[in-house]
Amino acid sequence: MSYTVIYAGTFDPITNGHLDIIYKASRLFSNVIVSVAKNPSKQPLLSLEERVELVKQSCAELDNIEVIGFSGLLADFAKQHNAKALIRGIRGADDIDYEIQLAQLNHKLSGDLETIFFPPSVEWRYLSSTMVREIYRHKGDISQFVPQAVKNALDFTKSSGEEIK
Repeated sequence: MSYTVIYAGTFDPITNGHLDIIYKASRLFSNVIVSVAKNPSKQPLLSLEERVELVKQSCAELDNIEVIGFSGLLADFAKQHNAKALIRGIRGADDIDYEIQLAQLNHKLSGDLETIFFPPSVEWRYLSSTMVREIYRHKGDISQFVPQAVKNALDFTKSSGEEIK
């Protein structure tokens, strides 16, 4: 049987920790949609279009991954794509309460949408996009934390003289 699952996030930028979760999901499910959220409550470093493109480039070798930008309720997006479950990464105890609340809310909104929690591999457990943005803003080396496509895009932004947000 073929199942579609969704791994949603702002991916600003996508990190090696996110990729770890995407690879795990791609091994277990026949169709994984990586949904890149336009979140009006956040001020992203990268535009939605840039984030979608960087996720696509980072997952290019996986043939069962589809990358789609979206705004609105995740439960509605999941219904539109006939998804059976959401994939969520949890790094530790700090994430659990919040993620369980989201899972319950999405289940209530959709009626039957489940959430599957994936811990990242130990080497990425500490990593977040927020940390990567901070390192980047302070001109630190992010190459060990992000896919090469992200490093290249952010290096280009720096070299072109664009202001770092």
